[in-house]
Amino acid sequence: MSMDLQGKKIVLGLSGGVACYKAAELCRALVKQGAKVQVVMTEAATHFIGTVTMQALSGATVWTDQWDPRMPNNMAHIDLTRGADAVLIAPCSADFIRKLAHGACDDLLSTLCLARPHGVPLLVAPAMNVEMWQNPATQRNVATLQDDGVCIFGPAAGEQACGEVGLGRMLEPEQLLEELVASFQQKVLAGKRVLITAGPTFEAIDPVRGITNLSSGKMGYAIARAAREAGAEVTLVSGPTALATPHGVRRIDVLSAAQMHDAVMAGVEGQHVFIGVAAVADWRVVNASEQKLKKQEGGAPPQLEFAQNPDILAAVAATTSLSGWPYCVGFAAESENLVAYGAAKREKKGIPLLVGNIGHHTFGQDDNAIVLFDDSGHTVLPRADKLTLARQLISEIGKRLEQRSLLT
Repeated sequence: MSMDLQGKKIVLGLSGGVACYKAAELCRALVKQGAKVQVVMTEAATHFIGTVTMQALSGATVWTDQWDPRMPNNMAHIDLTRGADAVLIAPCSADFIRKLAHGACDDLLSTLCLARPHGVPLLVAPAMNVEMWQNPATQRNVATLQDDGVCIFGPAAGEQACGEVGLGRMLEPEQLLEELVASFQQKVLAGKRVLITAGPTFEAIDPVRGITNLSSGKMGYAIARAAREAGAEVTLVSGPTALATPHGVRRIDVLSAAQMHDAVMAGVEGQHVFIGVAAVADWRVVNASEQKLKKQEGGAPPQLEFAQNPDILAAVAATTSLSGWPYCVGFAAESENLVAYGAAKREKKGIPLLVGNIGHHTFGQDDNAIVLFDDSGHTVLPRADKLTLARQLISEIGKRLEQRSLLT
C-alpha cells in the first residue's frame, strides 16, 4: 500500500451534513496513508456523526468548541493549524462555504480557517442539495473562495439523501484521498493536455475468442493519474482492463488496435503530450469468423490470416512533424537486450523520448523498473511501485517541455 501522506498533518473539518458518514471513511483512509489527522467539527456536524467515532478513527482528541478549556492557552483556533500541511473541510455545507467566503469566525472551525498560517492550503469538499449548490448565492461564494486560492473538490452528481438528483454530492472518500494527494504534487504539466493509451488490445478470431496479451494497464493508468496530479487535462484511451478510472481523468474504452488508433487520431489534435503505454497488437486476424468456430472431430485447426495493425505511435509522430505537438513518448516492452533494442526503436520511431522495460517482468505486476531513452543516451529509473515511477516519468516530461519552451 502506498503511503503518499506519510508524516503529513491534516486538519479534517466537518460541517453539518449527512455526508459526515463519508468523512469517517475518509479519516480512516488518511490514517492508513500515514497522515496524522486532527478532526475539528462544527456543532451541526455532531448531529450527523459522533465525536467518539471520529476520535476512534483519528486516534486524536476531537475539537468542537473554541472555548474548550483543555487547550492550555485556550487558543485552539491558533494551535490546531500550526504545523499543519493542509486543512480539508469535508463535508463543507452551503452555510460553511458562506462563512469562509465572508471571513466569518463564529465557531472553532471557521475561526481556525481564518487564522491558519499563510501557506497552509484550504481545501473544500462541498456537500448539499442540488438546488442549494446551483443557487446564485452559493455560486458567488464558491467563486470568491476560488479567487482566494481555495481548492474546491467536487461536488459530484447523483442521487441525494433528499431524493433529488443532480450536482451537490460530496466526492467519495477514495476520490477525496486522490484529490488531497494530488494537491501535494508539483504542477509540472499545469495547463497542458495529455493523451495516453493503456492496457492490452484484443483481436477477434470469432465472436467469443481472440488474441491479446498480458498487459494489465496498471502502468498506463498510473501515468494518467500522475499526469492529472501534475495539473494536466488527461484523456485515457484504454483497452480492456479491470481497473478503475483515475479520478478526474476522461476515459475512452476500446477493444482492438484499430479502434485504439481511430480514437487516438480523433483526439490527438490540440494535445501537448502523447504517451503510448498500451501493449498494442502488431497483427489482427483478417479472416475472423462471424460465428463461433466449431471444433471438427479429427479435423485441422482453422487457418488464420493476419495483417499488420496501424502503428499508432508512428501516426501520432507524423502529426508532430507538421505542428510541433504533441510531444511524443513511446513505450517498448522487450524480452531481451533492452538497452540496444530501446535505443534503436526510439531512432526508428523518430520520437524524443522512449520508455523501455522487460515485458514479462512488469505485465500484471504492481512494480516496475524502466529505462528512459533520449538524444543524450539512456537513464535507468530503479524498480519501484508503478505510481512512483509514473510520477518520476511525468516529472522528466515536465522538465523536457520546459527546456523545449526555453529553446523556442
